[in-house]
Amino acid sequence: MKKLRVGLVGCGFIGPHHLDAIRRLGFADVTAVATRSVEHAQAKAAELHIESSYGDWRELVAAPDIDVVDITTPTHLHAEIALAAAAAGKHVIVDKPMALTTAEAEAMCAGARAAGVVNAVTFSIRYNVMLQHLRGMVTAGEIGDVNFVQGHYLQEWLLRDTDYNWRIEPDQAGNLAMVADAGAHWYDMLQHVTGRRIVRVLADLSRFIDVRQRPTADGGTEPMPVEIPDLGMVLFELDNGGRAMFSTGAVFAGHKNDLTMEINGSKCSARWQQERPNELWVGHRDEPTQTLLKDPGLLNATAQPYAKLPGGHNEAWTDAFRNLMGNILGFIAEGRDPATADGVDFATFQTGLDVACIIDAITASNAQGGRWVDVPEGESV
Repeated sequence: MKKLRVGLVGCGFIGPHHLDAIRRLGFADVTAVATRSVEHAQAKAAELHIESSYGDWRELVAAPDIDVVDITTPTHLHAEIALAAAAAGKHVIVDKPMALTTAEAEAMCAGARAAGVVNAVTFSIRYNVMLQHLRGMVTAGEIGDVNFVQGHYLQEWLLRDTDYNWRIEPDQAGNLAMVADAGAHWYDMLQHVTGRRIVRVLADLSRFIDVRQRPTADGGTEPMPVEIPDLGMVLFELDNGGRAMFSTGAVFAGHKNDLTMEINGSKCSARWQQERPNELWVGHRDEPTQTLLKDPGLLNATAQPYAKLPGGHNEAWTDAFRNLMGNILGFIAEGRDPATADGVDFATFQTGLDVACIIDAITASNAQGGRWVDVPEGESV
């Protein structure tokens, strides 16, 4: 098998984690990196032992020895780079959320389809072992009808008015901050794990900090009027008539990376928490409630391929990323055609577009004072 050569565009927080996940596979490597300048790219290449570096992503996309372009830049740059990479015949991976707008997501879908290249969005959290076990339980009918899904994604990194990150700049990350960025993971998880589609939303978005202190070039700060919400609360209707409830924000002290999802079915309930990734709580009415610990011998067939370590050896966030990259790059390495292949086991640009439509509906619902808004129906999620 030819070793795949991946070019990484962007190298902030998430880029090195893409690199780590890819290198752990063995049959692929990141051989080039492009960042904001030649000097910065050279420094990152030296730090991370990457073969080639570029100060302009266009040079990386044009490089004949690159098979896959992996985009980890701020969101507003995703569409332009992805479209150029697809046009150059490169397979494309984009970090979530896929695009700044639904129009960009639609263009990316069309561009990848026209070029016939493999396209993927890094909804990595769904590939935690115990979430995959939960998905298998749903598919096997062990949960029963999915009546209610509840959860949150809470963090604390914007608790103070001096906290700043590019993700709160609307021109770089959109107008919804955590509701679109972190929330995208939860919307994808709900649909992937339950097999149900979100068809309507009702949203209430609020803000507690109206002015933040943005760093300036001279080492000081300047007042920055805030346009993003600090809290998003959303109700969902599912395509089977079930309901879901979700809240998200990054102003909640003590919540480091607290993503939780609980499914309440007609037979039992089950809850997974990202900060306790090797556990699955299963609640029953007529028998003892259980906490299932990750052990390959106890997992269903859906989850077993993703458990790489024996019971008692924890697997978590970085391992889920490795599982996802294995699915994407394995598909590419096998030469499979995204237009005709069955059983695509990763989120494609179509999945990213579906999530973008959900985010648009959330925006519209909030703008209308919290009214139910339909989500346009896309292809299979």
